[in-house]
Amino acid sequence: MNRQTFACITALNLAIAFCVPAQLAAQEQQEQQGQQRPTFYFLVNLGTPLGGSSSLGSSVNDRGWVAGGATTASSTEHAVLWLGSALDLGTLGGPNSNVAWPNPNNSGELAGIAETAKQDPFKENWSCSGFFPATTHNVCLGFVWQWGVMTALPTLGGDNGYAAGINNWGQVVGWAENTTHDPTCALPQVLQFEAVIWGPEPGQIKQLMPLHGDPDSAATAINDSGQVVGISGTCDNAIGEFSARHALLWENGKPVDLGNFGGVAWNTPTAINNQGQIVGFADLAGDQDGGLNPVAFLWTREHGIQKLPPYPGDVNSLAWGINERGQAVGQSIDASGNSRAVAWQDGQPIDLNALIPADSPLYLTLANDINDRGEIAGQACVAADGVCGAETPAILLIPTHAAGGGDAVITPGAASARTVVLPESVRRQVLQRLGVSHLGGNR
Repeated sequence: MNRQTFACITALNLAIAFCVPAQLAAQEQQEQQGQQRPTFYFLVNLGTPLGGSSSLGSSVNDRGWVAGGATTASSTEHAVLWLGSALDLGTLGGPNSNVAWPNPNNSGELAGIAETAKQDPFKENWSCSGFFPATTHNVCLGFVWQWGVMTALPTLGGDNGYAAGINNWGQVVGWAENTTHDPTCALPQVLQFEAVIWGPEPGQIKQLMPLHGDPDSAATAINDSGQVVGISGTCDNAIGEFSARHALLWENGKPVDLGNFGGVAWNTPTAINNQGQIVGFADLAGDQDGGLNPVAFLWTREHGIQKLPPYPGDVNSLAWGINERGQAVGQSIDASGNSRAVAWQDGQPIDLNALIPADSPLYLTLANDINDRGEIAGQACVAADGVCGAETPAILLIPTHAAGGGDAVITPGAASARTVVLPESVRRQVLQRLGVSHLGGNR
């Protein structure tokens, strides 16, 4: 795709996105005059554009670009960018790719993961396997995508890498293998991995040290000030669990432990805004066997780590994205593994299903990112008679009423949240990227 075509698509997308606030000017004026109204959302079904039954909007930037992944007719997954229509971003020669984490970059760059055609010499599952439909044992690398070109990112000498987040300066964070055979790894994982920053210049890579005493680390997000968040622990399976003994903030390359809620595993920051506010999830006490039992958190320098509770009646929560207003989004999960998309406003969970049209056939299962305009990217399932089917399309929520400026809030409506039962396949899919099949127990 050439630059002219790309620019035209972008311009069309932006024209569509910006017409909505103009149409809502009268509503916003009412809000500014002190008439508080509940928030509602236009719900955009982004579909399953590559022939499969599933897609996920993992990221939405301030231009309204939605990025994520979609399954194909051949049961693989490709990274996708929705700009009016869906663009298949391809792979690095292997079967799968994905943009799996929020990418708050407004300059046309994306970071993600993609498989190559090369087989992993150790047949590791590697971190990428949780974000693809099946484990292939192909080498997987982090990538940067811009202007239609996907570029592989270097490792620390090992075979695999993983790119999670990118800031507006083009700095990418993630983790990469070195050549050390780490005795703390759980087979089939063999090689040690460390948190890294790539860029902003091509080919640049800098290792971030884990917390003292931990052999391995991974970075998940970076803000425009260069603050980085991530995890450190043992090698384990290279997907969460004891690799996430400690939730970290790196400032000037030095790791700071963010604390926890008593758990010894799964303590994972997922996003950081330019105010230094951090969201993620952390295990409750009693997880010595590595079982996943998380509650979402918000960390600030003033108040430290604080719980973002599940929706009333649910037992677990995970936060995935945060914007500059401090609004966080994620998911809340009940004891049976049914997930609902939620937002936290002033620390309180709001079921986003209560803020979309009541006659919508879609049930929102996951909110993965929120931009500074309040637009939310995530995933839904198609429900009938209180039960979801196997189709899980990506979605975009566009607020139809907000206070405007820095005073915008997500306000619950009067409608009651729906209760929908997810099929086992969808419940597994919700947890797949965490490398587990259910909550509260081992893999």
